[in-house]
Amino acid sequence: MRKLLTWYAQYYNRRHKRTGHLFENRYKSILCDEENYLLALVRYIHLNPLRAGIVKTIEELDRYPWSGHRTVIAKAKHIWMDTDSVLTQFSSVRRKAINEYRKFVQEGTGQGRVKELTGGGLIRSQGGWSQVLGMRRRGQTEDFDERILGGGAFVNQILKETEERHLRQLKHKRSGITLQKIIEEECRKIRINLLELRGGGKRREVSMTRSIIAKRGRDELGLSAATIARHVGVSTSAITKAIERIEKKSGS
Repeated sequence: MRKLLTWYAQYYNRRHKRTGHLFENRYKSILCDEENYLLALVRYIHLNPLRAGIVKTIEELDRYPWSGHRTVIAKAKHIWMDTDSVLTQFSSVRRKAINEYRKFVQEGTGQGRVKELTGGGLIRSQGGWSQVLGMRRRGQTEDFDERILGGGAFVNQILKETEERHLRQLKHKRSGITLQKIIEEECRKIRINLLELRGGGKRREVSMTRSIIAKRGRDELGLSAATIARHVGVSTSAITKAIERIEKKSGS
């Protein structure tokens, strides 16, 4: 996403003969407690054009081209956008799901700014500073992290899982495991030449080996897709897709 926004900003500046930042803030992503926050967050984001006065009614929002809402209600089609994750929350029947989703969005048109969905970490989870200060006066504490949208129990669970994963990665690194050793080990198992692997070979065995290497590099060493890509001779997106394929196949 960072690369996409950077490239677009450069293209826009060249086209309009301007300089400087195009987007006000950096792109950011957060981990969301799906059960408690997903639908509320989707509605809140999709209502941004209406709250900003760019559109005046839900009907105008249905036609607004710069929002995912139009895609969710099947007024536009973008193959890269996952609408099923939202619609299946309403009904297994697509047309009914779309109608229920739109009704849900319309019900939120008068809610304005939602404290739970703004601010960072604990402020967001508790619904604003007043709730946080109230907790402090009562001597209550709760885990929080600005990267996570959810209550204390959810935040604590995610941080615990992250810490355990980090400790496993640290153990692998201290044992002397490197990405180069993983590459050599996996190639030796299937008797694949390193040159073929790094040359972008598309044989089934080569692609599968590359997927295994990518997943081990991420899970065991905590390496980014970009770092792994540089070592196996493919693009960053190819590494991301390779990991997705092997996870789908293994069900993990």
